[in-house]
Amino acid sequence: MAPQLLPAASSVLIVQNARYLSVHEEAIEKLADRVIRGIKEKEINIENFSQHEHHPTAKDPHAVNWIFLIDTLNFCFWTPGSDATKWKVDGQTGYFALCAAINRAMREGIDITNPTYYSKITLEQLESILRSDTEDTKAPLLEERVRCLHEVGQVLLDRYEGKFENCVRTCEGSAVKLLQRIVHDFPCFRDEAVLKHGDGEDGTTVETRVSFYKRAQILVGDLWSCFRGAGLGRFEDIDAITMFADYRVPQVLVHFGTLTYADELMAVLKEDKLLENGCREEIEIRGASIYVVERLKVLVREKLITEHPDISPGCVNAILLDHFLWDYRRKHATELEYIPFHKTISVYY
Repeated sequence: MAPQLLPAASSVLIVQNARYLSVHEEAIEKLADRVIRGIKEKEINIENFSQHEHHPTAKDPHAVNWIFLIDTLNFCFWTPGSDATKWKVDGQTGYFALCAAINRAMREGIDITNPTYYSKITLEQLESILRSDTEDTKAPLLEERVRCLHEVGQVLLDRYEGKFENCVRTCEGSAVKLLQRIVHDFPCFRDEAVLKHGDGEDGTTVETRVSFYKRAQILVGDLWSCFRGAGLGRFEDIDAITMFADYRVPQVLVHFGTLTYADELMAVLKEDKLLENGCREEIEIRGASIYVVERLKVLVREKLITEHPDISPGCVNAILLDHFLWDYRRKHATELEYIPFHKTISVYY
């Protein structure tokens, strides 16, 4: 079931064959200095996940099933229109609106983290759970979210006694094994595409299946973050997990000059045209984002070793870099509005 290439290797092939964008090494080096400043100022720290008001701690008995539920639903929060029409819960938008809605449901006594409940959840029940602060706005893609919940809930009940923790334990501390098991057992996490490129004999076109696994990787990353890399969150090969290729982090990477879009692609993005999931432009944006963050990780570690020997190079990985870049976008949302983000309707991110 595993594709030919995991996300890191996929990103290299995609960038090598890119038509619509360019990667800039010198800008990645400059961003590495900004990251090191973030490490020193605790902007980049494994502790930050559980310190967020909406996230559980490792001591929470619901933590693992909560993380699994959230990352099952963690896709496509953007909606066309003005800020006034955005889906909001407790004043939060996007991912944190989802967290707030699930936490509200738990306070109301709804057994939402139990797959026995959500494997049979109705559209009306989920609509109520994800209800917005304003009556005229609904969470996007409700029908697709119901389908995802039915799918993953049934698999958890059939194979893992209703506990995602049991799935994690079968992987014996390997992030890659867990990643592959997630995308094998839960099809709605199977975030893959086909890249056409001219690497065949005599210049013929070859089709290679590439992967991004945004939600599957963030699921592994959230476990690692919540448990601070220990216990159920201890993975010997956590470095194999890349950043989580969505539609907002690329915006930050363009802002820092690590990526530039060709005029043709920028024109499409500025016109707010929808990109089809799996199209060439979308594949390149997501693949290049993974590639840049993998390079950033290497450069940051090299700089720490040579210029900051008091800081362990192990304090940074792609998960923490993703958290930093994603948080940066939220903190500087207005400043970054000049860069259009790609818009795709998808359950994968």
